[in-house]
Amino acid sequence: MKKELGILTLLLVLCGVTAAINPQFLSAANLTNLANSIGLFGVFSLGLGLVIITGGIDLSVGSVFALAGVLLAMALTEWHWPWPLAALAAIAIPTILGLANGLLITRLKIQPFVATLCGLLLYRGLARFIAGDNTKGFGGAEGFQTFQTLSKGRLFGVPMPFVLMTIIAIIMWFVLHRSIYGRYLFAVGRNEESTRFSGINTRSVIASSYVIAGMLTGIAGILFAFYTNSISPSTHGSFYELYGVAAAVLGGCSLRGGEGSVIGILIGTALFQVLQNAVNLLDIPSSLNFTVMGAVVLIGVLSDQFFQERAKKKLARH
Repeated sequence: MKKELGILTLLLVLCGVTAAINPQFLSAANLTNLANSIGLFGVFSLGLGLVIITGGIDLSVGSVFALAGVLLAMALTEWHWPWPLAALAAIAIPTILGLANGLLITRLKIQPFVATLCGLLLYRGLARFIAGDNTKGFGGAEGFQTFQTLSKGRLFGVPMPFVLMTIIAIIMWFVLHRSIYGRYLFAVGRNEESTRFSGINTRSVIASSYVIAGMLTGIAGILFAFYTNSISPSTHGSFYELYGVAAAVLGGCSLRGGEGSVIGILIGTALFQVLQNAVNLLDIPSSLNFTVMGAVVLIGVLSDQFFQERAKKKLARH
């Protein structure tokens, strides 16, 4: 809880400083766009956070966005599938790919970094091949306005992606913090071997985290595809996996595993998106965008390491 409070304080300070320098930050249009971005990135960041809690990582998210987006666009505009079937496929494919990652990691004992890095290259290449390296889109979204409403619509003035993220976050909070399965996730992340000796099927627990992450990636992929209305297979979703990892780490998830919370991941997502927004509003050169992001993530990782070492020293004293 201390980590979450620290990150929340940092978020409020960043918002206050940005608003003081540029009052445009508090404008209705900017706050709406900010909420929309938080919703879009928050959905899949929750899934990545789950994976990180088990001590794993998923680098293939951005490429999965490209592959699922291309297939969704082609299914709706070229193959003329009914939109419910296309939506089901767009969620099922990332879920199956998540299962594949989980099986490679748990059954074949491939390191999560290596397995998902291979996925990053493989899925991006498939997206480019299937699309013929051509950009795909949805035109005016005739016949499937439901998707457009979910990605760009409003509910009582609140962006729909933010509403969907909130619903998913509530479900994930119960799964992670109020269920036996959630306890297993934390236990596996803290010490997989001792958890296995206690009778828990650690391979199933770890693999299931990648399946859930894949499913949430599929949901977010639909939102992103219709939000941009243009899917370039070579660039769509690039670096998004790093945004999700950064949000989870900033929100208190330890890359060593065994630590994290749904609230922390949401705060981390909000912090990362506010930071990007601040870079634009404060006229910081766009060429320094990734520099600022990298510095913030580095600070987050160093802080995590500092608190970990401090906790170990306190434990040793007692």
